[in-house]
Amino acid sequence: MKLVRVGSRGAERLLEELEGRRAAASESVLPTVRRIVRGVRRGGDAALKRYAVKFDGISPQSQLRISRDEMREGWEEASSSFKQALRVAATNIRAFAERQMPTEWNFSPLCGLTTGQAIRAVEAAGCYVPSGRYPLPSTLLMTVIPAQVAGVSRIVVVSPRPAPETLAAAWMLGVEHFYRIGGAQAIAAMAYGTESLPRVDKIVGPGNLYVTAAKKMVAFDCSIDMLAGPTEIVVTSEKGNAVAIASDLVAQAEHDPQALAIFVTTMDTLARDVIKEVSERVKTNAIARESLLRNGVVMLAPTVEVAREITNRLAPEHLTVDSVADLKWVRNAGSVFIGRHSAQPMGDYVSGPNHTLPTGTMARVRGGLSVLDFVRIMTVQKYTRQGLLKLGPAAITLAEAEGLKGHAEAIRARGARG
Repeated sequence: MKLVRVGSRGAERLLEELEGRRAAASESVLPTVRRIVRGVRRGGDAALKRYAVKFDGISPQSQLRISRDEMREGWEEASSSFKQALRVAATNIRAFAERQMPTEWNFSPLCGLTTGQAIRAVEAAGCYVPSGRYPLPSTLLMTVIPAQVAGVSRIVVVSPRPAPETLAAAWMLGVEHFYRIGGAQAIAAMAYGTESLPRVDKIVGPGNLYVTAAKKMVAFDCSIDMLAGPTEIVVTSEKGNAVAIASDLVAQAEHDPQALAIFVTTMDTLARDVIKEVSERVKTNAIARESLLRNGVVMLAPTVEVAREITNRLAPEHLTVDSVADLKWVRNAGSVFIGRHSAQPMGDYVSGPNHTLPTGTMARVRGGLSVLDFVRIMTVQKYTRQGLLKLGPAAITLAEAEGLKGHAEAIRARGARG
C-alpha cells in the first residue's frame, strides 16, 4: 500500500480521482454486450443456449434449467457444518429483512379524507449469483431471502457453473427457478424473456464487467438494483488495532484485483504499522497482493476533521470506524462496521444486513440491497362528500391557476364549488 499525506502534492488529485470513480462499464465491452443482448432478445432460447455454450462452458447437451433434484444433490453432498452455517446466515438475513419490511397504514388529516399506503411486491425478480473466481452461495442467500420476505411470487436465480454449495443454498431456500446461465446473456434473458425463461420485473445482484454493462443496457426496459463495481473498503481509525485493520483490508482486497482498499488516519505510527502488517499478510494471497499494489492507499490526514471529510467524499461500500459515536459524522457509506471486533467478512456472511452494496460513490444516494428493492409503495386516498366539499375549492383554484379546466370541472361535477 502506498502512503499519501493529505495536503501534499498530488493528494487532492488522487482524492478527486477516487471521488469520481464510477461503476460504469468499460467502453471496450459495450459492443460485445450489445451484440449479446440483441441476440438473446431476438433469438430466445436458441441464442441463449449458444452463448451459454460459448461463454459459460456448458455442453450443448446440458439443460439450462437446473432441476430441484440437482439442487437436492448439492444439499445432500454438503457437510453438516456447512448446512448449519447456511441456516445461521439465512436466519439472520431473514430476520433483518423482516424488520426492514415497510408497513401499510392510513390516517385522516381531516374529517372526510383518508389517505394511506399499501405495500405490493414485484411479481417476478431475477437474482444474479456470480460463480467465477469464487463460489458465492452467500450471494444467493442475500438476494433470494429479501425477495421471499417481500412476497415476490416468482424468484429466478441465474448462475454460470454454479458450485455444489450454491445448489445446496438454493435447495434449502426452496428455489424453484434456477438457470445455468451467466454474463450478459443471462441479464438479457431475464430482462426480455425467452421461451423457457419468462421475463422478470427486476434484476438484482452483483456481476462482472459484462453483467454490469448488460444491466445498464436493459435498465429502461427492466428495473435493476444498482451498477455494482469492484469491492471497496475504507477503514477510518485513530485508535484501531493494526492487525484487525490490515486483515479487513486484505479480506476485501482478495475479492478482485480491481478492489479498492483505503485506510484513513491521523496517526503516523498506526499508518506505518498497518502498511507493515498488510505486507506480511499478502505474501500468501496473490489476488489481494495485486489489488493492494494497484489500489491500496493509506491516507495520513492532518486532523480528525479532515479524515472524516475524506471518508465521506469517498462514500465507500464498506466502512469501519472506531465507535458508535462516529456514526454522527458518517454521511455516505453502504454498510458501517463499528469497532475492532466487527470484522467486515462477518457482514459478508452472517450478520443479517445485505452484502450487495453500492460502489463507485453511489452510497451518496442509496443503500444496499434490501427488502425495499422488491416492493412498491402504492398510495391510497378516499374522500367522503364532506371531505370533497372542504378541500375541493382549494383544488379547483390550483387547477384553474394551471389552466387545467378539465381538472376543475371534474371536482365541480361532484358538488364542490370554487
